[in-house]
Amino acid sequence: MKEARHTCLRLEIKGGAENERTDVIFVKGTWFESHFDLAITNGLHTWICIAPEGEVRERASQWDQPVSEYIETAERYLGFQQPGSTYSFVDAGNGQKRLSWTFEKQGTKLEWRWKCQPSPDDKKTTIGTLDFLMDANIRLSEEVVRKTQLFERLKVEAEKCLAQSEKFSIEKEEFESAVYAKIKLTVVLGQMFKALLIGCPDELEMSTQYFVSVLNSKKAKLRELRDRLSKQENTSKSPQEEDGSTDKTESYDEESDADKSDEDQSKNLAGTSKSVASSKPSSRKR
Repeated sequence: MKEARHTCLRLEIKGGAENERTDVIFVKGTWFESHFDLAITNGLHTWICIAPEGEVRERASQWDQPVSEYIETAERYLGFQQPGSTYSFVDAGNGQKRLSWTFEKQGTKLEWRWKCQPSPDDKKTTIGTLDFLMDANIRLSEEVVRKTQLFERLKVEAEKCLAQSEKFSIEKEEFESAVYAKIKLTVVLGQMFKALLIGCPDELEMSTQYFVSVLNSKKAKLRELRDRLSKQENTSKSPQEEDGSTDKTESYDEESDADKSDEDQSKNLAGTSKSVASSKPSSRKR
């Protein structure tokens, strides 16, 4: 057997033609498979409606509906106020009330009515409604907290994924540019050797200039990395450790001198290649 379902609906009901005041009532429903119970309060008085299984089955047959569909329709209209539906809660004599609501079915406007008896214990009925509302509010608050925490975790993970994606994109661009530079450098070297073999000074000069520019850019990057590492070491080390780091800086100076000498040699190489290439045509003229 399925567990009972509970709903609580706040209804604003207008009075009749003589009374334009709007009354507020709370309708607490307990729904079973084949019957239901209602507890209604306006804050001062309470009423109850016990819909037994036999009467529910009879009314369902009058509307050509199965019992489950009848219960489902009543729960939908008394669990949530439906737009377009007219609700009323009027006197039915002897302290009784009649709860009714309208709905449309196949283009026809229908009305369901149930008579409610005065509650034998107003306090108990009111407390039961308030307990249900408090429990529902606590469950809703806990669910909001859980969903908020889940959203924050998902937000943090999304930020991490975004940062990782950006990092991968940058690394991909750097890798592609490095591969392209290597390929172009290889092509330029091939052109240099070809120019040396065939004796074409213009092509050799252009290839040599590009080769020297590539070397200079690589050296500039190495110097930048060296300066960055030295700054990090200076900020992370204590004053005592900084005294022991002079050897490293001297070695870096030596490397920079070596880089300068390499650059001079590459320029000399370019100059000699020009002279060799230019000397070959003169020999041919002789």
